[in-house]
Amino acid sequence: MAIEVTLDIMLATRKVKSKDLAAHVGITDANLSLLKSGKVKGVKFETLSKICDYLECEAGDILRHVPDDAEG
Repeated sequence: MAIEVTLDIMLATRKVKSKDLAAHVGITDANLSLLKSGKVKGVKFETLSKICDYLECEAGDILRHVPDDAEG
C-alpha cells in the first residue's frame, strides 16, 4: 500500500506557486518540496488542513491511495 501525493497537480490546476502556499501554511519551501515529491513519512492534519483551505480542495484531491497490485 502506498499514498501518492498529487499536490503538484493541484498547484498547477489552481495556478498557485509553491512559495506562496508554503508561506500561507507556515512551512519552508524545502519541506513543501519534500511533501510534493512524496519523500515524507507523514503530514500533520493541521498542515494538510491549511493546504486544503488555501487551495480550496479536499485532502483526497492531493493524496491518493495506490493499492499494492498497482505499484510497480
